[in-house]
Amino acid sequence: MVSDKHGPVVFDSDNPEWTAEDFAKARPIADFPELSAAFPNGSKPRGRPKGSVSSSKTLVSLRLDNDVLERFRATGPGWQSRINEALRSAT
Repeated sequence: MVSDKHGPVVFDSDNPEWTAEDFAKARPIADFPELSAAFPNGSKPRGRPKGSVSSSKTLVSLRLDNDVLERFRATGPGWQSRINEALRSAT
């Protein structure tokens, strides 16, 4: 076994790495309705909904004092928007 910067390679005989043949034989979960029903969120898109962030906004990295950040976070969901509103009113 060769090790690299991530540690030794571990082989699992119960869960071997897929080969090209395995991928060629694979079928989508939709082919198994009873199995698919066990995962109801499988068809639900993950992540932020498309179009939920205005294209007029820019992602930035900003360092804030811990007490300021804690006060905004303590106000619950939407605290980032409230920081945006506070900055807007300060300009």
